[in-house]
Amino acid sequence: MAGARLRELPWAKFWRAQALAGLNRWADALPLYEDVANDRGSHFHGAAVFGTAEMLRALGKRQQALNKLNLLFHDKEWATRAQLRAAELYIELGDAPNARSLLAEMRPILVAERRERRVLRGRLELILQRPERAIGMFQALLKKPEGSPHATLIAALFGIADAHVQLKTPEAGDDVIEQFIDHHASDPDLPLLFEKLDSLYRAEHKPSRNELEKWVRRPEEPRRTFARWYLARLEVRNGRRERARQLFSDLRRSGIKSPAIAQGFLEFAQFEVDDRNFDEAIAILNDARLLHPDPALLARINFLFAQANYLAKRFDTATATFEQIAHSNSPWPKTALFNASSGWLQVGNHARFLADYTELDAQGGDEEARANLRLEEALVQAAKGDRKAAGSLQQFIRDFPKNPRLSEAWVGLAEVAFHSSPPRIDEARKNLARAAESKPTAAAAERADYLIIWVEESAGGNEPKVIELAKKFLEQHSQSPVAPEVRLKLAELYYRRQDFANAQTEFEIIAQQNPEDALAERALFFAAESAMSSMGEHSLDRAIVLFDQVVQKNGPLRWTARNEQALIERKLGKLKDALALYDEVLKSDAALPEKREALCAKGDIFFEAGATDPNSYQRAIETYDQLASEKDGPTEWRNQALFKKGLCLEKKNDRDAALATFYEILEEEARPDQRRDLFWYYKAGFNASRLLEEDSKWESAAAIYDKLAAAGGSRSEEAKARLNNIRLEHFLWTD
Repeated sequence: MAGARLRELPWAKFWRAQALAGLNRWADALPLYEDVANDRGSHFHGAAVFGTAEMLRALGKRQQALNKLNLLFHDKEWATRAQLRAAELYIELGDAPNARSLLAEMRPILVAERRERRVLRGRLELILQRPERAIGMFQALLKKPEGSPHATLIAALFGIADAHVQLKTPEAGDDVIEQFIDHHASDPDLPLLFEKLDSLYRAEHKPSRNELEKWVRRPEEPRRTFARWYLARLEVRNGRRERARQLFSDLRRSGIKSPAIAQGFLEFAQFEVDDRNFDEAIAILNDARLLHPDPALLARINFLFAQANYLAKRFDTATATFEQIAHSNSPWPKTALFNASSGWLQVGNHARFLADYTELDAQGGDEEARANLRLEEALVQAAKGDRKAAGSLQQFIRDFPKNPRLSEAWVGLAEVAFHSSPPRIDEARKNLARAAESKPTAAAAERADYLIIWVEESAGGNEPKVIELAKKFLEQHSQSPVAPEVRLKLAELYYRRQDFANAQTEFEIIAQQNPEDALAERALFFAAESAMSSMGEHSLDRAIVLFDQVVQKNGPLRWTARNEQALIERKLGKLKDALALYDEVLKSDAALPEKREALCAKGDIFFEAGATDPNSYQRAIETYDQLASEKDGPTEWRNQALFKKGLCLEKKNDRDAALATFYEILEEEARPDQRRDLFWYYKAGFNASRLLEEDSKWESAAAIYDKLAAAGGSRSEEAKARLNNIRLEHFLWTD
């Protein structure tokens, strides 16, 4: 009870109001000041009236603030301060006559008050469009700053800057601010100074970054921290996003942990959201909260946090946050409630969706908001393959025929038709045509341009048209999240049509634009394959470079790329380099398919070298033996190795061993766990028969041809013909 009574005492209320005002909680401080101001006998009466005016001004209620200040014009203690503040309010309202009259009437005694009046007179000259006179007043004050409050000096600096903006010479104005910052690296008003400097840079055609770069390099804090932030802003505006990201990252790692830089963290998070780095944005926003920003900024941080989670498809977190925002003092309760409703749709909680939808309706949500939620519900149903989607979209079209998002409903119906089984191509085309007739929104246009690519590809028969549609999409929607997918389709179409130069270009763009995406490795690999297939000058050299980039990514295609590099080196006649690459694969942790390919290719190199160095045939045989000896290995690899070993033995004139090797393939029993390999089976059979025929062993040769004919493969007829020929020529017919 005693505590409650104490809180009601005028002095207690006044100091509580002061504390709340210091925390920028103006709406909370205002009623406390008003209570004290109503007590004319209180020692705090004048201060409370002035405090009331200050709170009203902070809340944007300038005329009410002026009414309160008028009450103090005849108060001996508060008159001058009230007149100064009232003159400032008149200037903010653009009321030059009242401001001039008040400034002329007042008789300030203190030096600080006289200096403040001079600043206000300078500001008055500005609203009277006399910037040269204003500059003279401000400069006179800055030349003799003794006795001037810090706020007055800052106001004079800003006055000079504003005057130069009026004169259309903002670069001269930024010189004044830059000089002050250069000499005051820890000024308490650095946040305001940098914000003013940035506004001047925005007004300039080509602002110089020299001073910001200098302050970033110099160690003085907190100037260095603010310089990083505002240089990052400048770089974003100039399109230098990587440099901006580096500066923002340095800002985040800075040892300065102040609420004053929380806005910078918010900008960094928005930057990452724009680049679709949602996890990074969320982490930055969490760091921003730790800086204890003011309530208004915290509300913006929380809202972006919810948006980032929504975009990252963490709908549970996003929806819960949006609901918290909707039920707080946020400036965006209806928007948050709308987003929460959309989130419940994504989660699949229809009951919660209806609850928020009803609450939004009760809060006076307009028809368009309700229509949008109905559309979102239908689109979510379509995305999830819900059978109710088509009906919901059609109902939306009937209920809201003039809704600005009508085109999105038509695109949704086109998607439903296309994704049905089987696809209803003609219906999808008709719905897309209706969307185009309905003043399509940007979202509808993007989705329609995307969908028509797949519709026309599915229709078949006109790849050039699909290519043109994909190119059009990339020209008009280059920042779309599905742009990489479209570019990949375009690259594949070029590759399929053997337009390897264009295919290579598109694959490389995918890799460059999505370096951290798993798609990048695949794109680089096929860019290299395209270069290999191209007839362009230096294309093989480029392919080697691209394959090496695949290797550096250390992904699943790493060793396949090494094998392809080695193949190129073979084409270029660089056999030692090729062997070194194959050995790298064989000594690595590559999977067995890549190692088999490397081992076989290594044997092939030795075989080819045998033409000039007969000793290489033995090295080839040893290599092929390694491949053939793999227990439970694929039949086709074993047979290939044995066949090539047989060729080596032939080259060494060891015909019996060669024949025996070919027989190993022919006598191999089919394995139930693998399909039969007929390619190398036929090659071994025909080569064995040739050797036997050369030795006039007609019956043995005929037996092999008979076996080949019975195999039932692609060369069976050829084997039958050879068999019949031998029988006719050598009288081998039997009853």
